[in-house]
Amino acid sequence: MFDHFDFIAPLYDRIVRLPVSSRLCELLKLPTDGILLDAGGGTGRVSSRLRSVVGKLIICDFSLPMLKQAQAKHGLYSVQTRAEQLPFADGTFDRVIVVDALHHFFDQQAAIRDLIRVLKPEGRLVIEEPDRNRLIVKILVVAEKMAFMRSRIHTMTEILDMVTAEGMTACIERGNGFASWVVADKKK
Repeated sequence: MFDHFDFIAPLYDRIVRLPVSSRLCELLKLPTDGILLDAGGGTGRVSSRLRSVVGKLIICDFSLPMLKQAQAKHGLYSVQTRAEQLPFADGTFDRVIVVDALHHFFDQQAAIRDLIRVLKPEGRLVIEEPDRNRLIVKILVVAEKMAFMRSRIHTMTEILDMVTAEGMTACIERGNGFASWVVADKKK
């Protein structure tokens, strides 16, 4: 089966230039000495900019060519896996991020469940996704369908519902531009 990300991996960092916002760092409550998991982290374009504010970083992605790009960035540890079946013990990570990737996961609810499983008690999950209520994102949805991508971009409320269905306390933080966030804290 053709994977778009395997094909664009060598060019991805040049094509996708969405900056890491200070708002993302604020929502993640960074800095931390703990371990951060970047699920669906691809080339490490986000996590490579967070290295200095976390104790350890792990990127997981299903695309091996994307992870090879991440490995070229020193200080990034990568694991090839689906977000729905993470090979980590329960409660491994202090912070988990999913930036512009949830809509590419095969089973989004199962991925959220497993991301929460690997999050430590009192840990924080931040999901940044294109805000489907914005016109530019509606155009993106059409473009990705025309490119035969398996994307399913949900509204932020639908993502919030998926997260709270797993017993998390969560809220939506609206962005000014393309994306917004669902922020969830795991109870003790």
